[in-house]
Amino acid sequence: MPKAGPRPVARLGVRRAAPLRGMWMLGPALVAGVAYLDPGNVASNMTAGARYGYLLVWVVLAGNIMAWLIQYLSAKLGVVTGQSLPEVLGTRIRNRWARRAYWLQAELVAMATDIAEVLGGAVALYLLFDIPLLLGGAITGAVSMVLLAVQTRRGPRHFEFVIIGLMLIIVIGFVAGLFVAPPDPAGVLGGMVPRFDDSGSVLLAASILGATIMPHAIYAHSALTRDRFPARGPGADSRRPSLRTLLTVTRWDVTIAMVIAGSVNLAILLLAAANLAGVEGTDSLEGAYAAISDNLGAVIGTLFAVGLLASGLASTSVGAYAGAEIMHGLLTIRIPLLARRLVTLIPALIILGIGFDPTLALVLSQVVLSFGIPFALVPLVALTAQRRTLGEHANRPLTTVLGVVFAALLIALNAVLLWLVATGA
Repeated sequence: MPKAGPRPVARLGVRRAAPLRGMWMLGPALVAGVAYLDPGNVASNMTAGARYGYLLVWVVLAGNIMAWLIQYLSAKLGVVTGQSLPEVLGTRIRNRWARRAYWLQAELVAMATDIAEVLGGAVALYLLFDIPLLLGGAITGAVSMVLLAVQTRRGPRHFEFVIIGLMLIIVIGFVAGLFVAPPDPAGVLGGMVPRFDDSGSVLLAASILGATIMPHAIYAHSALTRDRFPARGPGADSRRPSLRTLLTVTRWDVTIAMVIAGSVNLAILLLAAANLAGVEGTDSLEGAYAAISDNLGAVIGTLFAVGLLASGLASTSVGAYAGAEIMHGLLTIRIPLLARRLVTLIPALIILGIGFDPTLALVLSQVVLSFGIPFALVPLVALTAQRRTLGEHANRPLTTVLGVVFAALLIALNAVLLWLVATGA
């Protein structure tokens, strides 16, 4: 007796599950988006709101719009080529010494990012449990090693679940204060008008953008989508969705991630603008925590510190992942993530051990990040505009124009940041 063919009900079930399947493919952008919620962002946005009120609301919004396009281009490169940005550059930069020089600057940027994130976690542990900064930095590094072990042994999906869980804690920690003391709607609307007050506001605007668009997030996102959606090849799963489907899901993924990151960054600025304007000492994480606790209560202050801790733990894990990918892509050297995490933890522990001001170290790390912006942005826009790289999925002319404009603007603002810091303006 012949076997019965597949039942129509089964096919209907597959069709009905398609939207759920699309949701299941979300995740890489949420992991990369944690880079937009690191302690450097907290410090920049908190200081901007405390010093200038609602003046720089427009900067946070503009930065988020630019971040959406940049992160989408990075994700698209990984989805279409099946390679990360460092891998593509590793094959395109033929000169060995040029490739090594490019790797060195990218590696230094990743390490500077990592220092800021470990410092943020150490400060949070000090605020919550009065743990000495050096020990707090060691604990932050140890926990990040556990998170990276999840990625190494359980795969990208489990790593995404952990990071997304930490992102939820970040959202609660940094947004809770707005429900206790909401901002002035008129002030928020007024802050959407682009303007500056003085050189200090320009410096903070550049700091906000510098802390928002970070090179390691660009490198990491292309690798995350590559790992999550490996390209078709011999023996590959034939059920892999089409590139068009993956790119559609990726756009939604990036949109959700950037809405969350942008909303939280805006919430931090608004919280400071509404409640900490003119309060002394809010230019440091410790001072901001004390001011929030004094003005909004101990519960909100504790939630802020918990959010800061989750921020440091999640972002340092993503930073270590990005650094490993940079080395692998450009030098074809694969160092185990946990070993790399141990090595890159040393500079942060040295800074904490010698008693260097953590907030100043955070600011200086943002300056180092500024040097790396052009080296990540320019190749990203150029590669995604090439048909020989992305074929029919290459950027449309308008996308390329926007990418060039955003890259030029970010490079110029970071140059202004470097100049203002150098001149002490």
